[in-house]
Amino acid sequence: MELTNKVALVTGGGTGIGRAVSFALAKRGVAVAVNYSRSKADAEETAQKIIQEGGRAIAIQADVSSNNEVIEMVRVIGHILGDVDLLVNNASITHHIPLPDLNAVTEEIWDELFDVNVKGMFYCARAVAPMMKTSGQGAIVNVGSIAGLTGVGSSLPYAISKSAVHGLTKSLARALAPHIRVNCVAPGAVATRWWAGREEQMQKLAPNLLLKQLSTPEDIAQFICAALEQEAMTGQIITVDSGQTL
Repeated sequence: MELTNKVALVTGGGTGIGRAVSFALAKRGVAVAVNYSRSKADAEETAQKIIQEGGRAIAIQADVSSNNEVIEMVRVIGHILGDVDLLVNNASITHHIPLPDLNAVTEEIWDELFDVNVKGMFYCARAVAPMMKTSGQGAIVNVGSIAGLTGVGSSLPYAISKSAVHGLTKSLARALAPHIRVNCVAPGAVATRWWAGREEQMQKLAPNLLLKQLSTPEDIAQFICAALEQEAMTGQIITVDSGQTL
């Protein structure tokens, strides 16, 4: 798919991987809706930088765990930028809980992580699907994690939520074919603010990877763009992890 002049929604688009994706898409001539839930300043800064460099962008608030907010967000994007052609389901949250500490995993944590990480991606895909079907072509990339493949991550509920994202990807690929492609990029450790307060642990991990370095947000963003462009691929979960899972 040629991305130039398309409209993209990037959830969690003002920070980390989402911010890098927003910039990478804008450089390809895509109009970008930079979604945020709480990081208003970051999203507005991201959108403003795209505009300053000659692109089209808006920052738009919505809690993706709220179906009504997602529906309204997509309506506003359609009014301002045009119908959504591309969706990058990037917004995710976690709680850092040692895996063996089962008692620390509360019902509220389960609900919060699944509401954002899984149901939020479904709500966004469902909201943009009619626009993509009307145009006859659309692409969705869900951001998963190697935690969903290995069972090891920042917490047990987070790992399981990402496994659910991988399953959601395959089910949506079937449900939305043939006109909408749905794939998933599963990053390994990425140097983002998620490591805040644990930078020493991050630095210890890098030498043990096959490529001796953590992925950057820009690394992941480039692959997400490639997945959006690739017209012969759907329902795939692709790891980008510097060899972490080998």
